[in-house]
Amino acid sequence: MQPWSMKFAGRVEEHVVASAALRGNPLGDPHERPLWVHLPPGYDDQPDRRYPVVYEIQGLTGQLDMWRNRPAFRRNFPELVDELFSSGGAPPAIVVYVDCWTSLGGSQFLDSPGTGNYLTYLCDEVVPFVDARYRTLAAREHRGIQGKSSGGYGAMVVPMLRPDLWGGLASHAGDALFEACYLPEFREAARALRDEYEGSFERFWRDFRSRPAFSKKSDGALLNQWCMAACYSADPDGTVRLPFDPVTGGLVPEVWARWLERDPVRMVAAHADALRSMRAIYVDAGTRDDFYLDLGAEAFRRELERIGVTDVFFELFDATHAGIEHRYPIGLRHLVERLSS
Repeated sequence: MQPWSMKFAGRVEEHVVASAALRGNPLGDPHERPLWVHLPPGYDDQPDRRYPVVYEIQGLTGQLDMWRNRPAFRRNFPELVDELFSSGGAPPAIVVYVDCWTSLGGSQFLDSPGTGNYLTYLCDEVVPFVDARYRTLAAREHRGIQGKSSGGYGAMVVPMLRPDLWGGLASHAGDALFEACYLPEFREAARALRDEYEGSFERFWRDFRSRPAFSKKSDGALLNQWCMAACYSADPDGTVRLPFDPVTGGLVPEVWARWLERDPVRMVAAHADALRSMRAIYVDAGTRDDFYLDLGAEAFRRELERIGVTDVFFELFDATHAGIEHRYPIGLRHLVERLSS
């Protein structure tokens, strides 16, 4: 394997989407976003053929060009996608790489007065943009969504919130079971705010943006908790409400309840019909996941079982939260096989 490139059998076309949904967003983030469309080998050879589509969304702090980052001695994900299709490992499909980055780190692919209208952007702007320009099978039965971590969260909740558009999902170590993955960080964030920032998130952000990102141990917990609060518990005027007391780390029950309403595990019962209608559901996580998202994956699977959804690809495998890009082609193959017919 050459360490710097591989020759694609298909191709990736790059676009910029000017979004009305993101224009004037509360963070002042760009409303023009890059979008990549990965066409399978043979796309040009059969001009009458149409293809299922899988949308790829990223984890917290992800921006589109990171898909081309290469782990040592391993292929990056676009290369793995091209290899999957060129080898005949899966039926051909169109793969779309979506950018929903924010200056807080992410959007959780939701509409929020704290970050912007990213669910609307994805569903009502990106999907029609792709369907208008490419030979897609433009129906929910042939459209899936896939992601890891916060992207895995989006892959679980976006089809529940917009079942009119999505027929399949693949979640790799997606944020779920919030008391296991988020709540333990509340105490870390409170201690860091006290010791380093006089209890002020404003001071944290001013410091964070004045130096190399993540150069302090506490950066991850503080960024994560504020970003999640901006996504899950911002008031209509954009005021971000924390689910914990920044002095003690104690829960603020009424705000924590707003977070739990967005927990995929707790959303299942209210969106049972949408989930029962899915043609493909794939869920996995590493058994040593740093954020205990293996527990969330199992909890999500059990809730699916409780509503009668048993046709689920589910696997826990030996890994942490990092370095699991080799799992993405497995999820992609499962989606494409189910969404092609």
